Amino acid sequence: MEKNELYPVFLKVSQLNILIVGGGNVAHEKLTFLLKSSPNANVVMVSPMFREVTIELANKFGVHMQHNSYDAEFLEGKHMVIATTDNVTVNEQVYHDCRAKNILVNVADNPPFCDFYMGGIVTKGNVKVAISTNGKSPTTAKRLRQFFEDVIPENIDDLVKNLNEYRKTIKGDFEQKVETLNEFTKGLVNKKEGDEN
Repeated sequence: MEKNELYPVFLKVSQLNILIVGGGNVAHEKLTFLLKSSPNANVVMVSPMFREVTIELANKFGVHMQHNSYDAEFLEGKHMVIATTDNVTVNEQVYHDCRAKNILVNVADNPPFCDFYMGGIVTKGNVKVAISTNGKSPTTAKRLRQFFEDVIPENIDDLVKNLNEYRKTIKGDFEQKVETLNEFTKGLVNKKEGDEN
């Protein structure tokens, strides 16, 4: 059985420089996805044309738009790039240019040309769950996202904030604090399991 060997991370994209290459439907989808999760994401888009809805969204969130064809010079100072054009040659050029400059890159709908995938995301306050199918099935990730949205309680954020306050009152070193919190939160899992029986 094939394993998913991706390593999940949560990026502070307001502190990174992100480039989206393209201005069509896929570019709009990726921008929407990014801004929904991270409204303060630092994004630049480059394309000869942009859809009207994309322009509206970009203006609303302060996304800088360059009306231009892709050139490697647009990679200057970027940390992460998403290629979304309908031109395979351009997308693959973006990929190779990024690899040469050690910039993380995602070519939409082309898993071999991706350093990362943009998976399904569930957000409830401070709690965020990311779902990956290793680039195999975005539809499955969507269904799992809907499932987790249903099962994660709406008050989970209150619990997280209360535990954060409790954590500040615990004495001892890091390991002792972790052990105390593990014991404290174990009851939450046991309670949930007990409810189901």
